Amino acid sequence: MTVYFIGAGPGAADLITLRGARTLARCAVCLYAGSLVPRELLAECPPDARLVDTARLDLDQITAELVAAHAAGHDVARLHSGDPSVFSAVAEQMRRLDAAGVPYEMVPGVPAFAAAAAALGRELTVPTVGQTVILTRVAQRATPMPEGEDLATLGRSGALLVVHLAARHVERVVAELLPHYGADCPAAVVAMASRPDELVLRGTLETIAEQTIAADITRTAVIMVGRTLGAEQFSDSYLYSADRERPA
Repeated sequence: MTVYFIGAGPGAADLITLRGARTLARCAVCLYAGSLVPRELLAECPPDARLVDTARLDLDQITAELVAAHAAGHDVARLHSGDPSVFSAVAEQMRRLDAAGVPYEMVPGVPAFAAAAAALGRELTVPTVGQTVILTRVAQRATPMPEGEDLATLGRSGALLVVHLAARHVERVVAELLPHYGADCPAAVVAMASRPDELVLRGTLETIAEQTIAADITRTAVIMVGRTLGAEQFSDSYLYSADRERPA
């Protein structure tokens, strides 16, 4: 039997992939983070599926549930918000499953930064303005960041930064990035992306912290900083250029 790490998407139940929904529909056991995964998705599970909310479980307890379900001959859906490849804590779960000899697969999902970009109506990579997107977070009551991955260092690149898990520390984010991007650099905060209570704030590095604090946004949000967020004057992409040779 197999454990499936399924990306549930950023919040809206209909943003799970077809593969994710079909996998969920055939798993006899489903472990999900109740505080992050929309409950509507659980309707995709078989009617008699065992549902386990992992919000109050530690890593060892979660692993025990996965191993026990496998031993009982059940496929297991492990639902994670967003996409399991980014800030999902699946690496340590997979390491423990490897040690226990339990097979697993990953099913991609729509990541939070993609839903945030959709809410903003923006392409994050704009020709001649910015072609690099950095996904990162801040270390505050969490695992320390590796050396060289602090915001100040990343900010020297000038690339579009998408900062996860940092809304509560927006003033610190702004302070570290101001020397590298400037006060007039476009910035945005998107909370609850794709959900009915989605909230979008647009501004600059000079104004975004005040807006975020006034809106009382402290979690389930991404902070975006970079010139592509406000790009208006830029060259068209070569992809669709009339000068580009195309097969007959």
